[in-house]
Amino acid sequence: MTKVSLESIQKLRNMTGLGMLDCKKALEEANGDIEKSIELLRKRGTALADKRADKETTQGIVVSYIHPGDQTGVLLELNCETDFVSSTEAVKSCARDIAMHIAAMKPVYVSPDQVDAAFLAKEKDIAIELLKSQGKPAAMIEKIIEGKMSKIASEVSLLKQPFVKDESKTIEELLKELSAKTGENIKVKQFARFEIGA
Repeated sequence: MTKVSLESIQKLRNMTGLGMLDCKKALEEANGDIEKSIELLRKRGTALADKRADKETTQGIVVSYIHPGDQTGVLLELNCETDFVSSTEAVKSCARDIAMHIAAMKPVYVSPDQVDAAFLAKEKDIAIELLKSQGKPAAMIEKIIEGKMSKIASEVSLLKQPFVKDESKTIEELLKELSAKTGENIKVKQFARFEIGA
C-alpha cells in the first residue's frame, strides 16, 4: 500500500467530512488518488447505509424552511437512531438542505411506494390516450406505460429527485452519505410544503 501524507488525508477529510482513519485507508487503497478515494468512500458509505437500513429511527429533528419572499414554507421531520446524532451539525445542515429542496422542487410524496394509486391511474389513462392518438401499437403501449409510470412516481417522490444543490446525486443518495458519516440509519419521516395561492 502507498504511504500517504497527512496533508492529503486532511484534504480528503475536509472534502468528505469523514474520519482521519477512514480517509487514510481509502487513500492508501487508491494509491494516493483523491478522486478514487472519494469513490471508494462513497461505495463504503452506501454499503454501510444499506446495512443499517433496518435499524429503528426513533429520534430526530423537525426543521422549518421559509423561502425568501415568505410565499413558500416547509416543515420536515428527519429521523435517526439517537438524539446525539440528531443534534449534530451534519444532520441539521442536511435537514435544512432537504427542506430547501422541497420548497424548490415540490415533491408530493417521500418515496415512490407512497404515491397515491388513484393519481397514478389517472396519469396512466392520460398517457395511454396520448400514445393511442400517436398510433402506437398496443404491445408497445404496455411497455412504454410501465416505464412512464415508474418515471412519474419517481418525479413526485422526494427520495428519487436529483438534489437541487448537486444534481449528480438524489436525495436518497444524500441521506446514504449522511448515514455513512454518522454511522446511523437516517430517514425522512414526513414533510409538509406550504405555498401561498397553491
